[in-house]
Amino acid sequence: MTPDHPPRPPEDDIDPREAANRRRRDFLEFLVKSSSSAVALAAVGSLAACGGGGGGGGPGFLPVLPPAPAPAPAQASTPAVFAFGVASGDPLTDRVILWTHAKVPASEADVPLTWDVATDAAFTQIVSKGSVTAAASASFTAKVDATGLAAGNTYFYRFRDATGATSTIGSTRTLPAGGVASVKLAVFSCTLYSEGYFHAYDAATKTDAQYALHLGDYIYEYGSDPKKFGNSSIPGNRIASPANDIVTMNDYRTRHALYKSDLNLQAAHAKMPWITVWDDHEFANNSYVNGAENHDPATQGDWVTRKNIAAKVYHEWMPIRTPDATNPLKIYRRFDFGSIFTLHMLDTRIEGRDRQYDNFGDADGGIARYLAGLAPSSGGVRPDASRQMMSVEQQNWLTNGMNASTAAWQVLGNQTIMARMWFPATVLTAFNSNPSGAPAAITAFLTAKATLAAAGPGALTPTQADLLSTTKNPRLPYNLDSWDGYPAQREAILQAAKTQGKRLVTLSGDSHDGWFNKLTTLASEQVGIEFAGTSVSSPGFESAGLGTAGPSIDGSALVPQLGNAAIGAGLGLIDDVSYCDTSRRGYMLVTMTAAQVKAEYVFVSTVKEPTYTASVGKTITVAATGSGMAAPVIA
Repeated sequence: MTPDHPPRPPEDDIDPREAANRRRRDFLEFLVKSSSSAVALAAVGSLAACGGGGGGGGPGFLPVLPPAPAPAPAQASTPAVFAFGVASGDPLTDRVILWTHAKVPASEADVPLTWDVATDAAFTQIVSKGSVTAAASASFTAKVDATGLAAGNTYFYRFRDATGATSTIGSTRTLPAGGVASVKLAVFSCTLYSEGYFHAYDAATKTDAQYALHLGDYIYEYGSDPKKFGNSSIPGNRIASPANDIVTMNDYRTRHALYKSDLNLQAAHAKMPWITVWDDHEFANNSYVNGAENHDPATQGDWVTRKNIAAKVYHEWMPIRTPDATNPLKIYRRFDFGSIFTLHMLDTRIEGRDRQYDNFGDADGGIARYLAGLAPSSGGVRPDASRQMMSVEQQNWLTNGMNASTAAWQVLGNQTIMARMWFPATVLTAFNSNPSGAPAAITAFLTAKATLAAAGPGALTPTQADLLSTTKNPRLPYNLDSWDGYPAQREAILQAAKTQGKRLVTLSGDSHDGWFNKLTTLASEQVGIEFAGTSVSSPGFESAGLGTAGPSIDGSALVPQLGNAAIGAGLGLIDDVSYCDTSRRGYMLVTMTAAQVKAEYVFVSTVKEPTYTASVGKTITVAATGSGMAAPVIA
C-alpha cells in the first residue's frame, strides 16, 4: 500500500470477505510492481506487438522496436500463483476465449501453462487442450482460443503450470446454433471500485444466467485523491491503486489487477463467458478519438500514446477476442444466438467519435452548438450530419449486419443511452439557473400533461398549452456525451432498422441509472426499444440530489391522478422514457426468446456494506408481433 493511504483496521474487525480481498490486493501490488523491469521496457516498446506505425498497424501506433530477449522459463520447482482467477469470453458456436494470470513469486520469467476443457468438472472427459504462456511482456496474463467445441454446451476449464499448480476451475458456454428456445444474459456496466462493493456480480452468479455482457466502464481511471470522482465515501478499504490517475502501462495494469482482485468479480468471470466492450473510463473520462475531458497533455503526455497503452492493457486483462490483430482499437464485433437474436457489440467511444459538443467549454454547455447542428438548412441538410460516434466503416458494418441477419431480434450492445433524453426547456433552465425553482417547474409541466391525458386539449389553460408546445417550450438534451449529442448518425441507424423492418433492441450502460425507453426518430416515430441498466457501483442521479426524480421523469408520479394508465404512457418529463430508477445499483437479467424479450431490473440493497440483499425492482416484457413489437408490459 502506498504511504498516504489511511491506517487500516485490523482484519479481525472487518468482514472476512473484505479481509481476503485486502490480502489479495496487497499481493497483486507485489505481483504487478515486482515486474517493473518488464514494464519499463513495455512502456517504450511493447505496443509494437499491436502493429507499428510503419508496419501496417493502426493509425498512431508506436514504431516497431527490436524484440527484447525472451526471459528464461520459470523454475518448475516453484509453483505459479493464479491470483486473479480465470475468465472466459467471446463465445462462438465452436470456441471460446480462456484467460488467466499466472506468476511465480520473486521471478520475472514467463510461465508456461497447459489448459484443459472438459464436459465435466472432474475433467474425466477432456475435449480440448493445449499450451499457452503467461508472458512477462503481457503482464503475466495468458489467453487462448479453445476450439473444437460443440454449440450450446457448457464446459469446464482450468490452467496448470509445470509443477501441477492449478487455477480456479471455470465454467463456460458456447453460443447456441439454430433451434435454441431461450437465452439469458446478465448485463452490467459502470463498476467503480472505490465507490462500493461489487454485489451485483455476486448476485448474478447465483442466477441461471448463461452469458454476461459488460457494456463499459469495467474500470475507472481516477486516482485516490478525495476530490476525484468516487472517493467521497469509500467503504471498507476499497482505495484506488495506484494513487494517481492511471496514465502509464504499469498504471493501467495495476488498476486492472486491482479490479480483478475482487472476489465477486472473479466468481462472476469463472461462472459464465463474458462479452465486453469498453467505454470511456477504461481510457479517461469522456474520451473521443483525439482526446478526453480527463486528459491533460501538459501533465499526462500524448493522448494517442495513452489511448494505445490503455487498449493494449485491456486486451491483456480481458477475455476478448481481438477482431483485428493489427489494430487493437477496433473491437466492434458480432455474435449470433441461434435464431433468437444477433448481438452487435458497438464501440461508440474510441474508434470514431468526434469531440463532444459539451467538451468545448461553452457557457451553455454546448447547447447552442447542438441546436445549430440539428437545425436543417433550406435544402433539408443538417449541419450535424457529418458528426459521428462511430466511423462510417462501423456504421456500415452495423446496418449491413442487421440487414443480413435472419434472427427474430437485432440487439445492440451499446455504451451510452441511445434514446432521445430530451427535457422541457423550462425544467432544465430552472434546474441550471435556480435549482430551488425546479420542483415548481416540474409540477407545472406534469400537471399540464395530466390535464391533457385526462380531459383533452380543450381543458388546458393557455399557460399549460405553452408548456406542452415543443415550439414555445422546446425539448433539450441533458447529456451531449450520449447519443443525443450525435443525433444525425443516430437517425441514420434508426432509419436503416426501420427500412429493413427489424425488431431493434438496444442494451445500454453509462448513465448509472435504470431506464426503459422508446427509440424514436426525430419525427417521433418509434423504431425500437432500449433497456439501459443501472451501474454495478457508480453513483447515479442520487449523488446530485435527484434520487427521487424517477417517477417525475417516467410519469409514474401521475398514478394518483390517472391510475395505472400513467405507467409507460410517456407522461413524464421525458416523452420517450417509460420507466426509470434514479437511486439504486445493480444489473439487468435479460431473457430472450423468438417471441419476446424480458428484462428484470435487479437492485442490491447497498454497495457500502459488505453484506446485501438483491431484489427485482421492475420486470418489463415486450412481445414480438408480426414484424414489430407489442406495447410493453411493466410490472
